Amino acid sequence: MKSVALPGGEEVPVLGQGTWNMGDKRETRREEIATLRLGLDSGLRLIDTAEMYGEGRAEELISEAIAGRRNEAFLVSKVVPHNASRKGTIAACERSLKRMRTDRIDLYLLHWRGNIAFSETIEGFVALRKAGKIRHYGVSNMDVDDMREFFSLPGGEAAAANQLLFNLTRRGIEWDLVPWLREKRIPVMAYSPIEQARLLRDPKLADFAKRHGMTPAQAALAWLLAKDGIIAIPKTSHREHLTENLGALDHPLTWQQSAELDRLFPPPEAPVALEML
Repeated sequence: MKSVALPGGEEVPVLGQGTWNMGDKRETRREEIATLRLGLDSGLRLIDTAEMYGEGRAEELISEAIAGRRNEAFLVSKVVPHNASRKGTIAACERSLKRMRTDRIDLYLLHWRGNIAFSETIEGFVALRKAGKIRHYGVSNMDVDDMREFFSLPGGEAAAANQLLFNLTRRGIEWDLVPWLREKRIPVMAYSPIEQARLLRDPKLADFAKRHGMTPAQAALAWLLAKDGIIAIPKTSHREHLTENLGALDHPLTWQQSAELDRLFPPPEAPVALEML
């Protein structure tokens, strides 16, 4: 599988697994765990979660899915802004480690910007990394001005990723944020790559996918995977859908196909405010 290098050189797969809204229902738990395990079997070792997802239930679900397989997984979690003081970041990480039954988080992110100074959060990140409880740290939902500020602070230059809303219909970050991140060699982790399934109902995408022998989900994912420095983290709770997502790897887009999707779903012609879900 194609991989993306983090700033420190570590390679992670371009396709991972999201867990937003997973772990909330007892009746779907078994299938969700089986889906995450199938993803690991298939090389989708990056699993993304957050303390906010189900108030920790998604992290608890992951602990079951990776039981006996911790070294196969690259775990990403996030601290919410109101917990992101120096002490609060450390305490939040400890709770996430306990829920996931692991001794380390591979990539720990600030979920979005709040009222606590970046410097405090970075101090917490650095302390956690020195203690071996996280291996890398970064941010999520940060626009270019936020990134410049974060990067200018002591320790901020170690930001390893920015997790962002990015798909065929949410292309605002391409205006100035993606070029800035690319210059700093910071990958984008693209969440909601099929727009919470809304893209699957788009007739333009459906027609494109049919003509090129793939499903709409595969086309949307393949568009992202064709770009350098992008990690897509679609969330699915079903093994059938996971297998479909994996099929995107078997349909790498040609230059002409990517250009066609760019015409069907053009980027904005001027700067837009950072979008979030």
